[in-house]
Amino acid sequence: MSSNWRRFEVLLPLQFNDGREVPPEWLADAVLEVVDQFGAASYETQKVEGHWRHGGITYRDNLVRLVVDIPDSDENRNWMKEFKARWKTKVEQVELWMVSYRIDIE
Repeated sequence: MSSNWRRFEVLLPLQFNDGREVPPEWLADAVLEVVDQFGAASYETQKVEGHWRHGGITYRDNLVRLVVDIPDSDENRNWMKEFKARWKTKVEQVELWMVSYRIDIE
């Protein structure tokens, strides 16, 4: 298998910044959007707790992790950047954390 792969990890919030719950079906929609585009995705339901400051306010987030391994191409990277922008707006976040890194699949 080609080693020209990239893993994307997106931290999705369980609450909006004002404390309202993000509807669980929205999180399912995010996962299915990635699956529809790339054929597979993983979703970690274990909560990740994040702490951060913005504008003098300290926030505490409860997050879940969406993971997808895809061929490393400009088209795929651009799609993931657009996914991040859409979901950042949808879940009303100041920022939505997404990381990516090259991986080797054996």
